[in-house]
Amino acid sequence: MSQPLKRIGIAITITVLVFLALLYWSVSSTPKDFSTCNLLEIESINNVNFKNHDSVLVSASFLYKPNEIKKLMQGEQYRQAWAAPIKAPVVFLDTLFGGVDILKEGGGKQTHSLKLKGKNGIIYTLRSINKDPEALVPEFLKALGLENVVIDGISAQHPYGAILAAEIQRLSGVIHTHPKVVFLPKQKTLSNYNDKYGNRLYLLEYETEGAVNWTQLNDVTELLDTEDLQELKIEKADAVRINKDMMIRTRLVDFIIGDWDRHAKQWGWAIQKNESGYEAVPIAGDRDNAFFNVEGIVPSILSNKNVVPELRPFKEDIQFLEGMVYPFDRYFLFNTDISIFTDQAKYLQKTLTDDKLEAALNVWPENIVKLDGHTIIKKIKARRDKLMDYAIKFKDIIDAKGVLEEPLKGSEDLNLENGLLQCFECK
Repeated sequence: MSQPLKRIGIAITITVLVFLALLYWSVSSTPKDFSTCNLLEIESINNVNFKNHDSVLVSASFLYKPNEIKKLMQGEQYRQAWAAPIKAPVVFLDTLFGGVDILKEGGGKQTHSLKLKGKNGIIYTLRSINKDPEALVPEFLKALGLENVVIDGISAQHPYGAILAAEIQRLSGVIHTHPKVVFLPKQKTLSNYNDKYGNRLYLLEYETEGAVNWTQLNDVTELLDTEDLQELKIEKADAVRINKDMMIRTRLVDFIIGDWDRHAKQWGWAIQKNESGYEAVPIAGDRDNAFFNVEGIVPSILSNKNVVPELRPFKEDIQFLEGMVYPFDRYFLFNTDISIFTDQAKYLQKTLTDDKLEAALNVWPENIVKLDGHTIIKKIKARRDKLMDYAIKFKDIIDAKGVLEEPLKGSEDLNLENGLLQCFECK
């Protein structure tokens, strides 16, 4: 081997060893255990009668506090927002909305949640702000002692992103679930759920399915999840259609706020009865990944389009739109006229003015605005300005990928004829 090649080999070896050393140093600096929120100004949580408090000062998590090595390797992300104090109202289930009953546990692989039913029949949900990504950690990372790469990755999610996302949706004329930050202390009504769900910080919001309409839409018969919408389609056939204008508008808002995690299980549908049949209006749920901030060496590697293509960082430009287009989009929007895409892009560009976007930050506490608000709004404005290009490319990607060849996520057990398996309005 020639001397130049030997030098290159030595340089590569040293680089790899330095990278591994820094990586292990970085991941060892954060606890591997799941933790919940941190109450401030309260010395002993077990000696507090929360009935005497209408609110508490709380930080979402101290788990993600960084050092310089961690910021280099795993990024700054939203670590300061997770540790920042906010005031959260205290809620008790026996008085919330006049009293609610616990229906069941819910949530995905990261989020702990409780579904609640009010006396008016409306379904609500408490979704934990603190995430437990243990189920997402691959065995090989555990074997290598690198599980903290996934656990610490939650710092890329903004703990209060869903609140700002809902305000952007409201300004856009899109249905949202009205999330509100609350603190749920241990209480008698939680019963067997106390240990898992008590003394934690949550987003309280409307559920995207249920028999009672909570939206502002008229003539809504029920709120369905995507699987139940498909079953309605089987039963009613061509009498059931989706509102493509609102579907595309909602998806373009997803692009604006950088919400890359939009699979079929995260949507509900408001079913409106009209003279010609039924129209399904989309309701986007689960805004955990809005404004997903990828920084640092390791997250940047993972978010490369050739590594995890759907893990899209929230920057001023969407550099790989293909990663944000789901089978869900192809299923509901295949063979949709380009004019709907462009019309909705024009509408959002006209509606989401600079003044409105800047005023949207008022939904956040002042200290959170100072940390992240203006940077996020700057990125939103940049994406809004490029929205027409995104809309046209969105249409092109859907058409290029074509109809589905396997069931949409969540509908694997449905007996779908070939047309309904491929897309919602295929003949």
